[in-house]
Amino acid sequence: MARRKASLVWFRSVLFMLVLSCAVLTVSAFSPYKAEGPMIIAHRGASGYAPENTMAAFELAERLGADFIELDIRMSKDGELVIIHDKTVDRTTDKTGYVHDFTLRELQGMDAGSFFDAKYANETIVTLEEVMYAFGGKIGILIEIKDPQLYPGIEGKLAKTVRRYELIQDIAGIGAHDSVQIQSFDFESMRRMHTLLPDIPVAVLINADQHPLTDETLDKLASYASSINVSHDLLDEDLVREIHDRNRKVMAWTIRKDQDMERMKELGVDGIITDYPA
Repeated sequence: MARRKASLVWFRSVLFMLVLSCAVLTVSAFSPYKAEGPMIIAHRGASGYAPENTMAAFELAERLGADFIELDIRMSKDGELVIIHDKTVDRTTDKTGYVHDFTLRELQGMDAGSFFDAKYANETIVTLEEVMYAFGGKIGILIEIKDPQLYPGIEGKLAKTVRRYELIQDIAGIGAHDSVQIQSFDFESMRRMHTLLPDIPVAVLINADQHPLTDETLDKLASYASSINVSHDLLDEDLVREIHDRNRKVMAWTIRKDQDMERMKELGVDGIITDYPA
């Protein structure tokens, strides 16, 4: 039994080093964002052109030159961080049911591309670690925690995943500033993430239910959030100025029309979250 345990530890160590080596090669081409103007964040990947939250959408976003990919995480039945927007798999896969009722293996067996176009039938639900190892260092990653109240402990699990990713970056000599960011509509979840990962930028998402933001609310959010990300139809010069006056960034979501893109640029937002990053 002792020999078997020793072999298992050895196997896991070798496996980790192999993954680490591959990741180092992956991130070696990283160049931190230096362009002028607002960052372009590909919403669920280039989801206007490919099935959302899939490798195809993330790969296309990278090819189109986006600064970040945005993705949504939930937790599988066996506690894995998986990338999918909805509570259920109904809309974007060939199955039905709640995400948390399926194991990772079951989720990975689903068709997550045909809902968009039959040519994407081979796309599957992927894990956060898969995406971080594939794209980390090549493009920024904005992680949105969906409905954290449904997945107790998701913040702690995410923190461990991000720390492993940071270790790989450090070994590779990358150390890119703000290459991972985290956001959510759940303010308390972001407060917890800031406590767990004080050096990782967190953002709060603002929709009509939280608007208008009072000075008191803005001050509270600015005490832990690096960015306040607002639905584009709620943004005006005053709100952008109020956020910037608190030395915080503002990103606009979700842009799907050229005229909205231009208006956000005129307002001076720091980032534009869009389905069409081209």
